[in-house]
Amino acid sequence: MGLSCTVFMGELDTRRQELNVFRMELLGAKVVPVTSGSKTLKDAVNEAMREWVTCVKDTHYCLGSVMGPHPFPWMVREFQSIIGTEAARQLDELGVGTPDAVVACVGGGSNAAGVFSGFANTSAHLYGVEAAGGAAVRTGSPGVLHGMRSLLLQDEFGQIEEAHSISAGLDYPGIGPEHAHLAAIERARYFAVADEEVIPAMRLLSESEGIIPALETAHAVAWVMREAGRLLPSGSTVLLNLSGRGDKDVAQVRAMLEAQS
Repeated sequence: MGLSCTVFMGELDTRRQELNVFRMELLGAKVVPVTSGSKTLKDAVNEAMREWVTCVKDTHYCLGSVMGPHPFPWMVREFQSIIGTEAARQLDELGVGTPDAVVACVGGGSNAAGVFSGFANTSAHLYGVEAAGGAAVRTGSPGVLHGMRSLLLQDEFGQIEEAHSISAGLDYPGIGPEHAHLAAIERARYFAVADEEVIPAMRLLSESEGIIPALETAHAVAWVMREAGRLLPSGSTVLLNLSGRGDKDVAQVRAMLEAQS
């Protein structure tokens, strides 16, 4: 369309996801490493918003998660809802019908909001899986960040605390407001997975299914492994949303495994 595209990305994340950076640049985007704060997603959003408000005459802002000021959480949920709509239709066509559980990883929460939207009005149990170092639902409190009121990791004075995760996509100190609402009305439940559980889950899915999941997705896989036979009784039908491929993460995982050996 002849439009230029600038992508703000935390400097730490540009190193963790070098393949994604190269792909974006190959497609013609300019990737700007953000060196402030924790050098991750929160700080990238800060810089993108600063750029937007100083260049509004010729610039527009977009965000890939269900967070930020209205209408962005709603817009992204609507775009991602195709995941839930198609999953529900395919399960019907397969004769499975409504699954017992729908599971997805949650950072800001776009992929989870998308798949949940197809089953929110059914009997399916909805489970979101956060990173233990960014578990806003379980350890956060109401506050305001990036133009939204939601659950955030913050101190007693409302100062935002840094999140931590092995996966760049879950390294955010908050959660989309719709997820905060789903948690408040107890329509969805949210759990946390620690970093050390993630790589074994990534390896299990890779070896058993030939699918290398993103580190974000591997959190959801790890939670299913943990809860099999407990919250997920034997014989349950579980829809696990694979939010992304792990190609972008293999160099990072390889380095971590070599460091452990």
